[in-house]
Amino acid sequence: DSSGNDKTSLVLGVKHEAGSLYRILSVFKNKDINLSKIESRPSRNKAWEYYFFVDVDGHVNDSPLNKAIEELKKECITLTILGSYPKVKN
Repeated sequence: DSSGNDKTSLVLGVKHEAGSLYRILSVFKNKDINLSKIESRPSRNKAWEYYFFVDVDGHVNDSPLNKAIEELKKECITLTILGSYPKVKN
């Protein structure tokens, strides 16, 4: 359940083609979803394909993020939702 101050961790697999990272980042921008972290790791399955580990503001059940995930499924080779959890307060 959403705490009202959550973040969600995702793993996105993208194709090795021009603009693929731009397209997935645009989905977050267009839904006004903040990325708090992004890391890339090469795929072990195919040369030049990458996985992006992304932390975003919001809970997976929140409407903007839920809609963004549906759009991302069309752009990504794979999409894994690692989970949503309350942000740690500093």
